[in-house]
Amino acid sequence: MQLHSISGKWRLGFALSLLATLLWGVLPIALKIALQKLDVYTVTWFRFSVSFGLLAIYLAAKGELPELKKVRSQSWMLLAIAILFLSGNYLLFLIGLVKTSPANAQVLVQLAPVLMGLGGLVIFKERYTNRQWFGLSVMVAGFVMFFHEKLRILIGSQTHYLVGSAIVIIAAALWAVYALAQKQLLQKLPSSSIMLIIYGGCSLLFSFFARPRSLLTLNFLEWGMLIFCALNTLIAYGAFAEALEHWEASQVSAVLALTPIFTLVFVTAGSSLFPVLVSPEILTILAVAGAILVVSGSAVISLGKSR
Repeated sequence: MQLHSISGKWRLGFALSLLATLLWGVLPIALKIALQKLDVYTVTWFRFSVSFGLLAIYLAAKGELPELKKVRSQSWMLLAIAILFLSGNYLLFLIGLVKTSPANAQVLVQLAPVLMGLGGLVIFKERYTNRQWFGLSVMVAGFVMFFHEKLRILIGSQTHYLVGSAIVIIAAALWAVYALAQKQLLQKLPSSSIMLIIYGGCSLLFSFFARPRSLLTLNFLEWGMLIFCALNTLIAYGAFAEALEHWEASQVSAVLALTPIFTLVFVTAGSSLFPVLVSPEILTILAVAGAILVVSGSAVISLGKSR
């Protein structure tokens, strides 16, 4: 099987990866407001449904809707894997949250981009220079420092916390498989067609759990946040899919690893501007130093030349 090869436009790949990271970084704040009256299944179903509808309208206007008859059986298999594994990521992450704390889940879910990057090295034969391996070591050390208190809570937690944590780790692994399947799909299909089919498939799966009637209870602010979450899904995943077309998966993953740092920045700004809606996050000096290492390590991986 011929593997996908990148276009080499690394600046565009970097910009698209950074856009996806910024959008995913601010997403938890909007979700927190939207989830005050809605369950997670309904929010997720709405996000995928709106993304599917808007992207379908856009592609139809340009005459670029995918011709399903021309999609080969191998591509359908990869599409099914991408849909099931992305849906499984959402579902298992929610189950893990029930059994453990959001703080622990936030630490462990960061394994997703790391696993995607390692998968890129193994499956797509991508290569790191010694400088990039050093950057990876710095980034990992930074995450350990940044999440030191949360990791200590995780290690000393009870059995049901550990079970929940294991489920979140599986959810992170599922996302990595989805991302690698999507990258290989770029060998046969444009990113817009891939995302349209994935959005539609995930929307269909979550429609069995969603409660659309609960949308009628939302006020203006909650509707605004819900719509933002839907547009966030459309733009962020679209940027992520297109980034994989131009840049190596291992380097895209390094930029995505910055997501919790951006989340912290947005939470800090949001808590200052809207203290009633957003709770502040208190950081130790160790956590700040860890954040600096994460950013530095990610920059070395992303901008260092591959062999």
